[in-house]
Amino acid sequence: TFGALGRASRTRAFWFLFATFWVCGFTTNGLVGTHLIAMCGDHGIAAVQAAGLLALMGVFDLVGTTASGWLTDRYDPRKLLFVYYGLRGVSLIMLPYTDFSLYSLSIFAIFYGLDWIATVPPTLRLATDIFGDRDTPVVFGWIVAGHQIGAATAAWMGGFVREVSGSYLMAFVLSGATGIAAAVIALMIKRRPVAGGLAAA
Repeated sequence: TFGALGRASRTRAFWFLFATFWVCGFTTNGLVGTHLIAMCGDHGIAAVQAAGLLALMGVFDLVGTTASGWLTDRYDPRKLLFVYYGLRGVSLIMLPYTDFSLYSLSIFAIFYGLDWIATVPPTLRLATDIFGDRDTPVVFGWIVAGHQIGAATAAWMGGFVREVSGSYLMAFVLSGATGIAAAVIALMIKRRPVAGGLAAA
């Protein structure tokens, strides 16, 4: 496991994939999954109603992930990641400036649900194309570790920003900026396989 990490870490593609998946965790489980209910509470929305938004995201997550798998089989996964992360970033930046009505929050929940795990199929496809069928399961496990680190970072960051500033505004704007950065990084990933596979890298 650590040998595969050592070999993969010598490639730029690994770090690009790791970085984009770090942003995925940062903007989903870490920020929205942890802080959306509290943010809604700051705007007078009851916790049960806010939790319903997360449930709505879960429903549309099934649709979005399935559709993303279908799209990944047909289009360049780098371009898909560019669209997913770019739109995710813009939506996070815009959310604090909405009126937090049922209408606007429902639109956000539906969109974010469709985009929540949509990044997984194209990320896995890129990892397979680059590192090969044999090595990808281990390498992708390390990429997923980046997702978890990103989630933990955002969970802490969101609470810290809220405590210091009294608002989640900057936390969501910052997270949106990371989404836009991930969109750019996705286009920088070279899809060509590692020469000779990781074992010979």
